[in-house]
Amino acid sequence: MENEQRIVSASGVVAAPAAEVFEQIADPALQPAWDGNDNLDHAEPGQRVTAVGDVFVMTNSGGNVRDNHVVEFEEGRRIAWLPSPQDADPPGHLWRWELEPVDETTTRVTHTYDWTNLRDETRLDRARRTTADRLQASVDRLAARVEELNAG
Repeated sequence: MENEQRIVSASGVVAAPAAEVFEQIADPALQPAWDGNDNLDHAEPGQRVTAVGDVFVMTNSGGNVRDNHVVEFEEGRRIAWLPSPQDADPPGHLWRWELEPVDETTTRVTHTYDWTNLRDETRLDRARRTTADRLQASVDRLAARVEELNAG
């Protein structure tokens, strides 16, 4: 489709320090608890991302295992990855999280799904279903999770 929007994002403010929010994102084992796409089943513990070039493995809700190739990383601020079937090149869609401290106890979080480089046509319908609303659900669930952990 021509003029199709292939970058969607959502933002929100979380009542927690950036480091605490980032920990939920950078540790794949924690992601399924707040995923707004309801697409993640589980990731083995011990895969906490620390650098560009890391690859973490996630099993999605359909039972498919994905390698996630980290292509952007700044501790406490930004992380992005390209998912792929195991032992395959990424088809070109990117998930990004950006954190901007508002102050010491509050963080603005932006979640982006960018499929401008998606080459696998079999994935286009699913990419189109990843809307800003679904990304917002992840931001909102992440906020609730971190705020709940802070309250406890």
